[in-house]
Amino acid sequence: MRLLVLGVLAATFVAQAVGALLPHVPLLLAATTGSLAAEGVLYRWQRGMVSLFAKSHADVTVRHVLRDLLLVVGLLRLGEQHRETVYAPLVAGLLAFYGLHWAIQAVSVLVRRTRTPPVVTRNIDTSALRLSPAPPLLLRRPGHRLAVFGLPTTAGLLATAATDAPVYGAAGLALSLAVALAGLGALLPRLLPGRRPAGEQEVLDWFEAWLAEYRPTVGLYFSGGASSAYQANMWLEPLARLDGRPLIVLRERHMVQRIAATDLPVVCLPKVSTLMLLEHSTLRVLLHPSNSGKTSQVVRIPTIKHAFVNHGESDKLSSCNPYAKAYDEVWVAGPAARERYALAEVGVEDKDVVEIGRPQLDAVRPYAGPPAPGVFTTVLYAPTWEGWDGNPGNTSVIGAGENLVRALLADPGVRLLYKPHPLTGSVDPRAGAADLRIRELVRAANRERGGPRPDASAVAALTRRTAELDRLTSAGFRPAADQVERMLCGSAPEPGRARAVTRATAAWEEAYWASLPDGEHQVVTDARPSLYACFNEADLLISDVSSVISDFLASGKPYAVANTSGLAEDVFRTSFPTVAAATVLTPDATGVPALLDAVRHPELDERAGARAELALRLLGPAEPPSQERFAGAVRALCARAGEHRARRAERTAAELPLPAPRRHPAPLSVASASAAPEARSRS
Repeated sequence: MRLLVLGVLAATFVAQAVGALLPHVPLLLAATTGSLAAEGVLYRWQRGMVSLFAKSHADVTVRHVLRDLLLVVGLLRLGEQHRETVYAPLVAGLLAFYGLHWAIQAVSVLVRRTRTPPVVTRNIDTSALRLSPAPPLLLRRPGHRLAVFGLPTTAGLLATAATDAPVYGAAGLALSLAVALAGLGALLPRLLPGRRPAGEQEVLDWFEAWLAEYRPTVGLYFSGGASSAYQANMWLEPLARLDGRPLIVLRERHMVQRIAATDLPVVCLPKVSTLMLLEHSTLRVLLHPSNSGKTSQVVRIPTIKHAFVNHGESDKLSSCNPYAKAYDEVWVAGPAARERYALAEVGVEDKDVVEIGRPQLDAVRPYAGPPAPGVFTTVLYAPTWEGWDGNPGNTSVIGAGENLVRALLADPGVRLLYKPHPLTGSVDPRAGAADLRIRELVRAANRERGGPRPDASAVAALTRRTAELDRLTSAGFRPAADQVERMLCGSAPEPGRARAVTRATAAWEEAYWASLPDGEHQVVTDARPSLYACFNEADLLISDVSSVISDFLASGKPYAVANTSGLAEDVFRTSFPTVAAATVLTPDATGVPALLDAVRHPELDERAGARAELALRLLGPAEPPSQERFAGAVRALCARAGEHRARRAERTAAELPLPAPRRHPAPLSVASASAAPEARSRS
């Protein structure tokens, strides 16, 4: 399809050039019309080609100018020498239109600069910054703007070429000039001092004042791509339940809206110089759910203590990364992670490892027995992604995924929930291709299974719950909203919104599962339902060596791990302690029927005791609750930070030279005292 669009567009330009130079009116008209149609297809269905053309210096502006230029050449060739004076005003008008286009673009760039604040916020009152709605989107996109504003001109020139009547071209140019002038008139007032948002220094002063007023104590620091937002989102609720004044600190502007619904203040500090304002704030502790290149920019702030909390724990190398020694403390779930760091010898000292459990797992319901007779056995297949190191054992999607899914779908009593990792296929195309084939297997199985559909009331209930949850969690921005407008709309939240979101989420999940046809397999890729909601629905988990199986242990339910590493089973279990209580499945999935029997008949489940022991090692004890241990670790590290600040202040005071004793001048006489101001004024 892409090659077809590219070929058609190139062919129309060639044909238009031939039609203009011959000249040949029918060919010129057909080629120009075909070129405009190809542009429409390009922007409607082939957006990827738009960036490709831009990289090739053949963007929409170049194409539009070329199209109009060929029309003008055709008109001049048709009219010969005696008609040049007739078409000269059309050429002048066309030049004026393009001059206006570039003037609009220049003003648009200036407006955009005034609307790019050094600090982007959410859930914070920004009324003092004179924020305003964004200009129309069409005025901010030069390609779209030229295509729309220039369309009357192109149509008028086409009509002139067909009828040899310059009035049509003049009318089209007049309309294009009018709308271009209107667009310029809409943008120019936004550069006036009273219409601009607060300037950079004014915003920074406001932010420092807000920090002084809010007095944050603990923050969550996150930097990453759009698909990694889940790593930060899993810590929002534990952070919100802390005493004190939590804060979320981001580095990428696009991440501000990727953070899930929360009442916590969110600040994005893209520049390092702005980030350094935190050094003089009351912020004492920053929690880090992931490592990133920009982490090094914040860990050097000496007044803040840093704790690495990770976004899950597993036996993979990422769970004992040498970068962890850059933090003041490393917070882990249980003793197994402490042992992992000791064995890895990556420079993390045991005294800096703190066991806090997994406060997120409060949402995971404990095992309530096997599925009742006649009820479908729900199996959650949640493989991890392929990783950066190319290890074939990272994900089972490539080597075993299709076999596992076929074996599960072959059992008429199984309902499959397939939830792939969000990054599946981002590194290895084979993983992405296998994921698509698995989804097709699930769809085909659903077509064969059929079965009764839920009644209309269940679907209606889900629709109502979805609307309610969307109302509470969606920002409600216009598609044309920019950063400034989003800050304006995303001001301080209404009191109690977080509790309302929690209740609405629970109600939505209940309605979602009730709305599904009995036994229908599901491919779960959206943010809802969450992974933990799938845990609560499942009777069995099949996954890879990842944090998913560590978290699933909180339920006490059976789980299995696919061994695609090429290691023998005993070596595989020894190499990855999280597999100790699992059923190990081979890539051919031959063990799936026996595994399902053990799930349905607990007397055949020989690993229940091992799962309880492993849960204690991986997640720590149930008492005191994990949230309480997490809060205690925050308080302790805040206290350490406070003591460090006090010692630093004492050292700084001791190192500063004492001020020289002030010499008191002799009293001035009345005459000299009155002459002194005159002398100063003359100097």
